[in-house]
Amino acid sequence: MPKSIAAYTLALPPRDQETPAYLWLCAALRSEILEGRLRPGARLPATRDLAAQYGLSRGTIVAGFEQLKSEGYVTGSVGSGTFVNSVLPDELLHVARWSRADPPPPSHRKRRPSDFAKRLEPFGIPGLPHTRAFRANEPALDLFPATLWAQVASRRLRRISTELLRGCDPMGYRPLQEAVANYLGASRGVNCVAEQIAIVSGVQEALDIVARLLLDPGDRVCMEDPGYHGASRVFEAAGARIHAVPLDEEGMVLPGRRSRGAKLVYVTPAHQFPVGSTMSLPRRLELLEWSRTNGALIFEDDYDGEYRYSGRPVPALQGLDRHGIVLFAGSFSKVLFPSLRLGYVVIPPDLVDRFAMTQAITNRHAPLLEQAVLCDFMTAGHFGRHLRRMREVYAARLSVLQEGVRRQLAGMLEIAGVEAGLQAAGWLSDGVDAVSAASAAARRNVEVIPLSRYSRRAVARQGLQLGFAAVDAHEIRRGIRELSRALESTARTYHRGQTRDVRR
Repeated sequence: MPKSIAAYTLALPPRDQETPAYLWLCAALRSEILEGRLRPGARLPATRDLAAQYGLSRGTIVAGFEQLKSEGYVTGSVGSGTFVNSVLPDELLHVARWSRADPPPPSHRKRRPSDFAKRLEPFGIPGLPHTRAFRANEPALDLFPATLWAQVASRRLRRISTELLRGCDPMGYRPLQEAVANYLGASRGVNCVAEQIAIVSGVQEALDIVARLLLDPGDRVCMEDPGYHGASRVFEAAGARIHAVPLDEEGMVLPGRRSRGAKLVYVTPAHQFPVGSTMSLPRRLELLEWSRTNGALIFEDDYDGEYRYSGRPVPALQGLDRHGIVLFAGSFSKVLFPSLRLGYVVIPPDLVDRFAMTQAITNRHAPLLEQAVLCDFMTAGHFGRHLRRMREVYAARLSVLQEGVRRQLAGMLEIAGVEAGLQAAGWLSDGVDAVSAASAAARRNVEVIPLSRYSRRAVARQGLQLGFAAVDAHEIRRGIRELSRALESTARTYHRGQTRDVRR
C-alpha cells in the first residue's frame, strides 16, 4: 500500500470535556481509521500541527500516537512521519468494518424528484481497457503528439499570469475565441467574429445550454432519424417533444406539417450521424428557408466535419445562413483527444448575451488553463499540421476497411461511399439482425454498433456502425476476419430458423 505524501487538517469529532484529552484523541483517531476516513497509508498531521489545531500539548499528541502504534493502527518513526498501518488489527481479528462501497441506509422519507429528473434517461459512455476494431467515435489517440502538447503546456505554465489564475469571461478566453473564429472561417466556411464564439466543455454542454435557452416543456424539436441520441436525451430532459424526421439520399428530408411550430431543428449535415451521408447543397438551402419561414432555429452539429476524404467541399450550413438562425457547434474531442473537454458554439448575435448569462450561472467558464494551452497549440500551427496528418492516416485506414469489406464480406455487408468522418455505416444482407450480429462480433472481440440503437422508429434496413480511425490497419484486418465469421454464424442461425418455420 503506497503511503500518502501529504497530510491534511483532520476534522475530529468534538471532545467531551469530561473525557481526558489523551483518551479522546486515541478514540477519535481509532474511529477515523476503522470507519475508513483515514485510509491505509494515509499520513497523519505532524504532532506539532495537531497540538496547535486542538489546543493540546504536544506531549499529549505524542502519547496518543504511541498508544495507537502499540495497538497496531499506525506506524512510523521520528523524522519520517506517522502513517496509518496497511494491515489493521481489526482486520486480523476479522472484525467487520463499514465500507464506502456499502449502500447507504434507506431514507425514512421518500424523495420526490423534479419533473426534470423524472425525464432523464441513462446516457453513459462505457470505458473499455483497450481500443479494438471497430471502435467508433474515437480518434487515433496513439498518434496524438502528446510530447508536443506537454511542451506547449509547460511553456504556458512557466509564464502563467495572475489573469489566467483569476478566470475569464463566461464566453471564453479571448485569444482562443479569435483563434477558433479564424479557423472556422478559413476551414469550415463559417461567418462569425470572435464575440460570437462561446468556448464550452463540448457539444453536449452546448446542447444543454441551448435547450435551457430555447425550449419549454411541450415545445417541438425536429431531429434526424436515425440520429444522435445524446441530443435527444437533452431535449427530452427539457420536456421537449421530438419529431423524428427520416433521411433520404440528400440528408434529412424537410419536416412535414406535424413539425410546424417547432422551435429547434437538430442536424449533422457534414457527416450525418450515424449513417454518414452528407447533406446536399440544395437540401441545405431548402432547410434554411423552411426554418426561416417557420421561425425555427437550427443546431448544426459539426462533430467530425474536419475529416473529409472525397467529394467537393460543402460549406457549413451556418455559412449559408443570411438570417441568423443557425447555431454551429463543434468539439476538439474528436480532433485531439476526448478528455480535452473543450468545444465551441457560434451563436447568432441576438442570443450572445443570453448565452453568456447562462454560462455565468452554470459552468461559469470552461477550464481556463486548458483554453490557453489549446490556443497556443493552434496559433503555433500545431493544430493544422495534426489535422492534415490525421486526415491522411484516416483516409488510408478507410481504404483498408473498404478493401477488406469488398474482399471478405461481399454479400454480407456493404459499405456505402464514405466522404468524411471517423466511422462508416455498413448495411447487412437481408435477414441478418444487427443486434444479433453485434453480439456475435463482441464474442470475437470486435466492436460494432447496430444502427437501430440510434433510431426512434422501426428501421427499414439493418446496419452496423464501424469505426476506422482509432485502430491501425493490422487491427482493421483482424476485425474484418472476425466480423466475417460472426456474420456467417448469424446468417446460419437465421436460415435454420427460417427452415424450421417452413417445416411447420
